[in-house]
Amino acid sequence: METLKQAANAILLTADPAEKVRRSAQLAMAWRAGTLPLGAPVPAPQRPGRPDRPVLLRPGDMPNRKVGGSQGKRIALLHALAHIELNAIDLAWDIIVRFDGVELPPAFFDDWVKVAAEEALHFDLISQRLASLNAAYGDLPAHDGLWQSAIETAHDVLARLAVVPLVLEARGLDVTPTMIADLQRISDLESAAVLQRIYDDEIGHVAIGSRWFNTIAASRSLDPAATWQLLVKQHFRGHLKRPFNRTGRDLAGLPADFYEPIAG
Repeated sequence: METLKQAANAILLTADPAEKVRRSAQLAMAWRAGTLPLGAPVPAPQRPGRPDRPVLLRPGDMPNRKVGGSQGKRIALLHALAHIELNAIDLAWDIIVRFDGVELPPAFFDDWVKVAAEEALHFDLISQRLASLNAAYGDLPAHDGLWQSAIETAHDVLARLAVVPLVLEARGLDVTPTMIADLQRISDLESAAVLQRIYDDEIGHVAIGSRWFNTIAASRSLDPAATWQLLVKQHFRGHLKRPFNRTGRDLAGLPADFYEPIAG
């Protein structure tokens, strides 16, 4: 019988985004139904499967994705977000495949299967919105910096939790409300609704990251805030950008005494 880890690894290796989304939803349903065992460790790939397009550029070579009134600017914004969500699908499956140990109970895998399924839904929603604008994922270049965080934290689940949900996804909580407001201002209510769904779900994803970071830090007799700050300094290539969405971060259980002391 195929295991959760084997199936998640197969999704990581799947290059076609639509197939990755389909298999993610299918696997999440099977896991929730209790028809799959967790399984033995499986060697995780260094990089996930990716389609031939989009062309991947260095982050510094990417154009600004600020919302504008033209359809082209909205397509560029949605395309960039689709790329983020595609990476988010793989990051969720990767944490399931890559890490094992007594500190990871079954509820850990339940939570990250849920995250993976929601990230797949987000990519699908954005893809549908792009199609309504006569565009598709792959039409524009995208940057190749997101997976660097997975490589940088591949050695330790606590480092992964510190950087991916509690820095990268938390940053989404900071910037998404402004993008929603900008889209509403130019009467693109369909795109705004997609981003609102993503924002609402991402609060839950950051909450999952925060809960497991605190749980695992406690199991290692570590101070959560001090440990998070140390891991971010060691493994995040950048700085924490103000302003912070304190309301969204508080809802997600990410208190200011974690990030304010090391904010740029």
